[in-house]
Amino acid sequence: MGLEGRVALVTGGGRGIGRAISLALAADGAAVAVNYRRDEEAARETVAEIERMGGRAKMYMASVDDFEQDRAMVEQVIADFGYIDILVNNAGIASRGLSVADTDPAEMERVVRTHAFGPHYLSKLVLPSMRTRPRGDIIMISSVAARMLGPNGAPYNMGKAAMEALAMTLYKEERRYNIRVNIVAPGLTETEMGSRLARATQGVQNLREIDQRSPFGRVCQPEDVAKVVRFLVSDDAFYLTGQRIEVDGGGTAALPNLF
Repeated sequence: MGLEGRVALVTGGGRGIGRAISLALAADGAAVAVNYRRDEEAARETVAEIERMGGRAKMYMASVDDFEQDRAMVEQVIADFGYIDILVNNAGIASRGLSVADTDPAEMERVVRTHAFGPHYLSKLVLPSMRTRPRGDIIMISSVAARMLGPNGAPYNMGKAAMEALAMTLYKEERRYNIRVNIVAPGLTETEMGSRLARATQGVQNLREIDQRSPFGRVCQPEDVAKVVRFLVSDDAFYLTGQRIEVDGGGTAALPNLF
């Protein structure tokens, strides 16, 4: 896709969907800053894999909901690579699947801060660098949950809905600087978080047990999401901004209890 000379910061980039995105962008030529919060080993393995591919990558620890940690991370990435012209707001955490009446306020705040405050902080922090580049891209990894708004998931639904509101505001503000802002909204995906969700809602120990009920005979894979991201930041998507793409095989309705 021709991303040589570009620098991507991928939050939660060490595992799951974030890992797949980090590897895909590196394969297309971008240098990748792999953010992690706690799983240092996974981030290290992702960086090592990129280096084995012949790419450039470094890992950076920061909790995205902490503005000062985000500031320090962005400053270090720019010191290491010179600039940031791709930001993928991917880091996320799940809510506990409780009703509004039973949800701990601390859980609500923690989940919303991760999905909404974090992307706002990071977008603000990378924009001065991104505006100096010939092109910038900000990708929000949301969820079909922001459309379905299912029960027993208010913190997650609220966080993702706020993230999408940020994206739709931001693309209008930054278009004059040649910055594109788009949303990618996966359905149930085979990640650690997705597996926990399936165990809680579908009663299955292995996510692949629901392959036959899933579109095209399998659940979504992290690489399916990464392929959409790599397209959106490429020259092939030159004229796309303010778009929302669901990556669920057109089949969220096949698993109604999840969202």
